[in-house]
Amino acid sequence: MPKFELYGTAGCPYTGEMREWLEWRGQEFVEYDVESDPAARARLHALAAGQRTVPVLVEDGKVVQIGWQGRGCVIAD
Repeated sequence: MPKFELYGTAGCPYTGEMREWLEWRGQEFVEYDVESDPAARARLHALAAGQRTVPVLVEDGKVVQIGWQGRGCVIAD
């Protein structure tokens, strides 16, 4: 199981930028679209105390980054 999880949305350009950065670093990760996957949205809320800004990077079950270079997209509740 990859130690990184990327929570974002298909419509958020910063999710794509974080994905490209992870790929460039050669990191294995699992990506979840919290708009189309209710279970992923629930996991994100549990991990990040109701966080509504994406992308969110999780390492070994802990949030390590919210947003990408100070930018992010807000998801609806």
